Amino acid sequence: MANRLRELRKAMQMTQTTLSEKSKVARSVIARFETGRTEMSTRNLTRITAALGCSVDDILKEDNDGKAC
Repeated sequence: MANRLRELRKAMQMTQTTLSEKSKVARSVIARFETGRTEMSTRNLTRITAALGCSVDDILKEDNDGKAC
């Protein structure tokens, strides 16, 4: 999930800071998600997917076939 989040964020041409501002999730929390140092809460997952314009499944699925959302 961590790598998938990073891939989606970059595909949407967002920095961690931009995603943080749009999702109202602290940039440091996003960084910890992307490096796998912390688990993502349901609340933060919902906020991040909304900011990316993706579904929860888009972040959770392993095989993305090179697609963004």
